[in-house]
Amino acid sequence: MHESKTARTTLRLDEHLMREVKASAVQSGRTLTDWIEDALREVLLRRRQSGKGERFELPVFNMGPPLPGVDLNNSAALLDLMEEGDGPV
Repeated sequence: MHESKTARTTLRLDEHLMREVKASAVQSGRTLTDWIEDALREVLLRRRQSGKGERFELPVFNMGPPLPGVDLNNSAALLDLMEEGDGPV
């Protein structure tokens, strides 16, 4: 493992999970810090490889121009129009 700058932090973990992590670190002959760093790197690598966080395109539908009286630049008026006829909540 290469040396780099470190950051000190406090984590609040479930007691059972912490016991398992400590036992696994001892069993593997690594420090708790090294074990946690490796686990975090593995999760981040899996996320990158699975494509999570990739950009995607939303479908676009051409439904023609807005109805008369609808101003798409006025969100308050749009909300009023959408709530018309809903009755009391």
